[in-house]
Amino acid sequence: MTTDGSTTGGESGRRPEAPLPGDPAALERLIARRRQELAATIDELVVRAHPREIARRSTAGARSRVQAFATTAEGGLRIERLTAVVGAVLALLALFTLARRRDRRRDGTR
Repeated sequence: MTTDGSTTGGESGRRPEAPLPGDPAALERLIARRRQELAATIDELVVRAHPREIARRSTAGARSRVQAFATTAEGGLRIERLTAVVGAVLALLALFTLARRRDRRRDGTR
């Protein structure tokens, strides 16, 4: 803020203030245009904040990350990565199974 109370030009998201027109009809057109811009912004924010839209964006993002992980730029599968993931899942399943068996033996049931 400057000494006269106005702000300097570094505010993000705000356009520089143009002088207001002196003609009442031009001022009404400016107000109507700004009102339309504000309504469009609010509509966009409502859509973005809607739970279904958030879920759709999350799903699309996850899908694209998995696809980028599992495929090359040419569209071929990355076998080494998929093999590593399958191996890790199988190792976790084996550990889980062994832990359950150990707990059952400890409890005296099978």
